[in-house]
Amino acid sequence: MQRNVLEYLETTVKQKPDKTAYSDGEVSLTFREVYDRARAVGTFLNRENIYKEPVIVFMKRQPDSVAAFYGIVYGGSYYVPLDEEMPKDRIRLIFDKLNPRAVLCDAAARDLLRALNYKGRAYLYGDIIKTAIEVNVLAGIRDKAIDTDPVYIVFTSGSTGIPKGVAACHRSVIDYIENLSRILQLGGETVFGNQTPLYVDACLKELYPTIKFGATTYLIPKSLFRFPIRLVEFLNQYKINTICWVVSALTMISAFSALDKIIPEYLHTIAFGSEVFPVKQFNLWKKALPGARFYNLYGPTEATGMSCYYFVDREFAPEEVMPIGRPFPNIDIFLLDEQNRIPAPGRPGEICIRGTALTLGYYGDFEKTQEVFVQNPLNRVYPELIYKTGDLGKYNERGELLFISRKDTQIKHMGHRIELGEIENAVNNLDDIKIACCLFDDIRKKIILFYVGALNTGEIINRLKEKLPRYMLPNLTRSLEEMPLTPNGKIDRVLLEEWYSQGSII
Repeated sequence: MQRNVLEYLETTVKQKPDKTAYSDGEVSLTFREVYDRARAVGTFLNRENIYKEPVIVFMKRQPDSVAAFYGIVYGGSYYVPLDEEMPKDRIRLIFDKLNPRAVLCDAAARDLLRALNYKGRAYLYGDIIKTAIEVNVLAGIRDKAIDTDPVYIVFTSGSTGIPKGVAACHRSVIDYIENLSRILQLGGETVFGNQTPLYVDACLKELYPTIKFGATTYLIPKSLFRFPIRLVEFLNQYKINTICWVVSALTMISAFSALDKIIPEYLHTIAFGSEVFPVKQFNLWKKALPGARFYNLYGPTEATGMSCYYFVDREFAPEEVMPIGRPFPNIDIFLLDEQNRIPAPGRPGEICIRGTALTLGYYGDFEKTQEVFVQNPLNRVYPELIYKTGDLGKYNERGELLFISRKDTQIKHMGHRIELGEIENAVNNLDDIKIACCLFDDIRKKIILFYVGALNTGEIINRLKEKLPRYMLPNLTRSLEEMPLTPNGKIDRVLLEEWYSQGSII
């Protein structure tokens, strides 16, 4: 029985040592190179007495960053990915939370560490991969490892903007990768195009199946996501056939009509998540790639990535919401109302998750962990933790789970309970709208709509009157040249709230 994620790499390097594992189009690493560099890192950390603790990887997004991750696991510790492009204040908060003794970095990040007044040990990755590998040392570390040891910590802000470090163990990562691989039908011929930063859990969908199957992952340069045609050209150049992207990255291509000019001809598997995919934009992708498989994925970082999936097997009208479907194998998802009971059929409730997928909780924060990782209220006979996601969902008449909204975006307005996501969905399906987001000013009792598109306020409101009741119509609308996004591609609602509160876009 597998109990360590590195077993994937150790099996594959024997079968495909010279195949490209990770590449960014300029620098490539074979499985042998990843294996050797990772074991050198593990040996070095052991010499430095770094063991069973968080080790930060502070490097630009590149194939060697991935080798560094695995190297830290070889050394018996757990990696914490950071990136030089992250906001400095956020980096400082993460360092304060972890107080790490060791950082693996490149030259540029080492200069940043000085500016952060970091007092611990900073090791240049390019130097430590020259360490002579000590096989017996690594074997001894593995002998003492168990499947509930942490693999990584990734930091998520949630709705507050305050970083929370989610720690995941080998058992939950292996369970996730095994189930995801079956659902997406991944294999040795899979060629991934990675879109997400390496410091978010979404990259697990590419990193670990790559070493499981001997597949290949291309780390697509971030700059290409501002140029849709060049991005599709990159997909075609490297014959990328599988992508697992946030919705905004896909709509950036379809909303700007790139699919009318160039088709990603090798793509056959497209998974998406993080936001609701406007049906209008999804249909453009489906029309361009009628033979491809499309999957809507849903899941929180606290449950090791994606927990729920829907294989798109039918047509949807523009006003419909695509389901998030059914749980992954070995995961149970259920709804709870405000009284911690199962809601009536068709009624909304908070999405709750139980199973091996649950992570270990928030690093160094037992209080926040215990707020959301709670005893299953439906189980009164033995201890059983569930994760309360803070997301609202309901089941449709087909028994498929629908995502409604975050609990914190459900508002009370003019005597009515409103889901801001319903307004956003209506706006996103208007012609000439590329992307939309709604906020609620609880003091002034106003719904604020931010959007990118060619329509003016009057045109939007007039069209929404045909789709929404009057009490759901936005009170203020603001056109943006570009929607602000978080580093992992979600709409940056915290930044929009800051802009609004400061009056900078009102």
